[in-house]
Amino acid sequence: MVVEPEMGGYVADDLRDEGLKDEIKGTVKEGEGRIRNAVGGLTGDTSEQLKGKGEELKGKAQRKIGEAETDADRDL
Repeated sequence: MVVEPEMGGYVADDLRDEGLKDEIKGTVKEGEGRIRNAVGGLTGDTSEQLKGKGEELKGKAQRKIGEAETDADRDL
């Protein structure tokens, strides 16, 4: 049962849920970036490769933030 934090609920549950969401979204974005980078490499489009690499790095950062939130939840 998840209760709203304003009502005296569990902040840890919210942190865990947000962490899992960020991990999933980050993993997806990271994969999309890899694909975009690869397509750019195959077509010789350096701009597309750079955009893909940037997207991949954003996804990795978001995934790491999610992992940190999930780990923080375990400590609470």
